Amino acid sequence: MKLVTVGTVAFDNIETPFGKAEKVVGGAATYISLAASYFVKEQGIVSVVGDDFPKKTMDELRDRGVNLDGLEVLQGKESFFWSGRYHYDMNARDTLETRLNVLMDLDPKLSDAYKEAKYVMLGNLDPGIQAKVLDQVEAPALVALDTMNFWMDSALAKLKEVIARVDILVINDSEARQLSGEHSLVKAAHRILSMGPRYLVVKKGEHGALLFDKDRVFFAPAMPLDEVVDPTGAGDTFAGGFIGFLARSGDHGFDNLKRAIITGSAMASFCCEKFGVERLMDLTQEEIDQRIQQFVELVDFDIELV
Repeated sequence: MKLVTVGTVAFDNIETPFGKAEKVVGGAATYISLAASYFVKEQGIVSVVGDDFPKKTMDELRDRGVNLDGLEVLQGKESFFWSGRYHYDMNARDTLETRLNVLMDLDPKLSDAYKEAKYVMLGNLDPGIQAKVLDQVEAPALVALDTMNFWMDSALAKLKEVIARVDILVINDSEARQLSGEHSLVKAAHRILSMGPRYLVVKKGEHGALLFDKDRVFFAPAMPLDEVVDPTGAGDTFAGGFIGFLARSGDHGFDNLKRAIITGSAMASFCCEKFGVERLMDLTQEEIDQRIQQFVELVDFDIELV
């Protein structure tokens, strides 16, 4: 197994100023795995769903090389459900309803194949569950972790323990400020890197993403889109493209992480073009290559210093 992703597989109700969609397939692990599938085929999901989760979607994931041996199906129970409404600028949203359902029963037990994974993506979950996965993987080459402010509020000590064990932390700008206690993202990065990770990725939505190590910083823009239909899952899609690119290349140096940031940003831009995971289901390699080239051209310029 090349890559193992831990996270939610879920249903979402989504409302934006430009439309709505009900009970669409979502969840962090779903977005991550679909995005990564364009770069690596030997991957698996660790999650749990109810018997209401569509078999068609599971078959589509398998067709894309996603092993579902780690996706537990609990009979007679309902899958995790989230409902949200986005504001006009699409940068803010209100959670209308969250039903944990089967997520309350998630207790990951990795198979031998999963334990041997060289790349691990810990999607946004209870840090206790993330730690259980880390306890079971044997010798990963790279571990990345995503989290959110909820866990900073409710399980900060355990979260810091897990952060100390990973190579890359992927969070948004407000989460970076909360975790570090610093307003400046540069100071926040230094504080967070002192907690253990080698690299920090800060997602800034429509304003791009930042990559930090202890000595360097890299900025990648976001793709200006004609229309943003639904930003749900864009951050997870970014993470999937990012970790998928690294798993394919096997290069964890700062310069290659910059390429991974651009790749993740390109995948996230596709995610926003339709509701849920729909756009990630019908991408072509040509479209991905063209979008990545567009990102390169966004920041390609010559300047003559006087």
